[in-house]
Amino acid sequence: MRLISLLIVCLFLTGCSWPSLLITPIQYPDKIEEVTVASGSSSKIAIIPLDGMIANARVGGGVMGQSENKVALFEQQLAQAESDPNVKAVVLRINSPGGTVTGSDAVYELVKRFKERSKKPVIASCQELTASGGYYVALASDRIVAQPTSVVGSIGVIFQTFNVTGTMNMIGLKSETIKSGEMKDMGSPFKEMTAHDRQVMQALIDEYFARFKGLVGEHRHLSGNKLDSVSDGRIFSGEQAFKLGLIDQLGTLEDAIDVAREMGGAKGAKAIMYRRPYGPAGSIYASSDAPVPEAAGGVNINLPESALPLPTGFWYAWRP
Repeated sequence: MRLISLLIVCLFLTGCSWPSLLITPIQYPDKIEEVTVASGSSSKIAIIPLDGMIANARVGGGVMGQSENKVALFEQQLAQAESDPNVKAVVLRINSPGGTVTGSDAVYELVKRFKERSKKPVIASCQELTASGGYYVALASDRIVAQPTSVVGSIGVIFQTFNVTGTMNMIGLKSETIKSGEMKDMGSPFKEMTAHDRQVMQALIDEYFARFKGLVGEHRHLSGNKLDSVSDGRIFSGEQAFKLGLIDQLGTLEDAIDVAREMGGAKGAKAIMYRRPYGPAGSIYASSDAPVPEAAGGVNINLPESALPLPTGFWYAWRP
């Protein structure tokens, strides 16, 4: 601090101007590099994070532009783990409230196909939040580990829209829509939802929910009333989820890595992560940020994602 104050005084006395800074935007490099986050033998356990909202799209990433597509990055990290013979198992470090129906399903399929091709075990480690689409992805793993305080569940589907017709009428605005068919603007915030609209939308919701619920039943060996009781959209603590059979064991990320070493037959294996060349490193929890939403212009909003309304669409997402 004293050095900064001295610099300011020197600049003032000498009449010098402030130094200029040149900010040059760069694109994300194609390659990812391996970083060791826990030492061990030559065998490896790859930790692959799944943080924030899951969507097959690029979203705001700051005032200078957009971040990368999370699904694309996830696929690249899985591919690198698959091609490396020294990687004996993968730990999915999940901290997500879910995401779009299709984005969540895409990541689930990536994990499932990775297991089929590589024959390498996958362990899901639930962090603060593994809800809805995040839990949907965890179902594809061989074992799910959660901390007692993790938030798990929210099995279900949600579609949100708005009806602004009342407000528009108050200020004298009217929306005019030219459409090719009766249902083309179904779910529009500029019209009242008809009974037919609601029926069609509910049919889609029911279809997506049946898929989610079916996967829970298949992977967690649940059925009947027990399956119904965990599939009404509620969330559970890790402790509750364990008792209900939604997860396999309680434990930290370190415990999940130990499970991966055991299942991968790689006792003492080191833990690694994949980074872009400029990304931070240092520990197994590096870059495990709490989800932060981003506005359309790329400006970060200092609110939890769950505090903001969902864009229109079908979501496997927890929305308190």
